[in-house]
Amino acid sequence: MAKGILGKKIGMTQVFTEAGALIPVTVIEVTPNVVLQKKTVESDGYNAIQLGYADKREKIATKPEIGHAAKANTAPKRFVKEIAGKEMLAFEVGQEVKGNIFTVGELVDVTGTSKGKGYQGVIKRHNFQRGPMAHGSGYHRGIGSMGSIQAARIKPGKKMPGRMGAVTRTVQNLEFVKYDAENNVILVKGNVPGAKNSYVMVTNAVKSNNASLNPESLA
Repeated sequence: MAKGILGKKIGMTQVFTEAGALIPVTVIEVTPNVVLQKKTVESDGYNAIQLGYADKREKIATKPEIGHAAKANTAPKRFVKEIAGKEMLAFEVGQEVKGNIFTVGELVDVTGTSKGKGYQGVIKRHNFQRGPMAHGSGYHRGIGSMGSIQAARIKPGKKMPGRMGAVTRTVQNLEFVKYDAENNVILVKGNVPGAKNSYVMVTNAVKSNNASLNPESLA
C-alpha cells in the first residue's frame, strides 16, 4: 500500500450513472483522519504514517494514548493504523487526511473485520455436502470421515467445526465511485467486509500501479 484512509462502514445503497446504469455501492464515512506519527527509513527502518480515526473520550483513554495524540494536537483515537509507503510522507503530523486522496474511477482495496458467525458446523463453515435426510440414512450433517484408521490421529489442517468469521479480510480492486466532501463519505462499488458501523481501511489497489496522491488532498 502507498496511500489510504480509515473510515466506518455505514451500509449499502445504489447510484446511477449518466447513462442510466445502476451501480451498487458501499457508503464509508471518512471523517478527516489525523496524522499521529511519521516513520522514515532513517529513524524506523521503513516509510509510513500513522493515521487516527474517531475521537475517544480521555476518560476511557490510557495516558500513553493521550500523550501520543497530544503530539499531533488532537484527541485520542479509537481506530489507529499505519499506511506504509513514501507517498503519504507528504502529510505532516497533525494534518488531516480526507477522502479526496483518491480520484473517481481509481481502484482501491478495502480491509475490514468480517461478520462473526459463532460456532458453526462443516456445512456452513467449509461448504461440505450433507448426506441424505431420509430415515434410512445414518449420515445427515455430520463431518464424515476424519481420516485413516491406521494413523490413529487427526492430521493437522483437517476441516472441522469451529468458530467462523470475525477475521481480517480484504476485498481487492473495487472502483472508487464518489467522494462527498459535505457529508464526509466515500462511495465504493460493491460490498466490503464487516458489519454496519465497523471500521475499515481503504487503500490503493496493490494490483494497480496508481499510488500517486491527488494534489487537492494536500491543500
